[in-house]
Amino acid sequence: MEMRAITNGTKWLTDAGLRPTRQRVALASLLVGDGRDRHVTAESLFDDVRSVGESVSLATVYNTLRAFCSAGLMQEITVDGSKSYFDTNTHDHPHFFWEDSRVLTDAPADQLEIRRLPSVPDGAEVSKVDVVIRLRCK
Repeated sequence: MEMRAITNGTKWLTDAGLRPTRQRVALASLLVGDGRDRHVTAESLFDDVRSVGESVSLATVYNTLRAFCSAGLMQEITVDGSKSYFDTNTHDHPHFFWEDSRVLTDAPADQLEIRRLPSVPDGAEVSKVDVVIRLRCK
């Protein structure tokens, strides 16, 4: 792994108040090391970290991704009710889900218009609105 990626990953963790353990740094370096936002599944990140020679279990990857979400470093997007994707871009924005390849990508937020939401029940408030637009090739 490049030193710049390790430095970026370590800073990302420490800025969020997370202890930079070896495994966290390895995963963070893959996620933010190049400065670009990424959408990953636990399985795809597990494959990536193993390909660079790090010894990390799939359970550790899941637990670490959840810790990153809890720290506000990532957001979890659930597709199909069972498959979770994790996004390093934590700003509110819509996503495209490409059904054929099962890939999640950002959709242009400036083109999305939500004019009105349904009334919520008494005693409740909207905490977040997730927009996932499902696509397939013609």
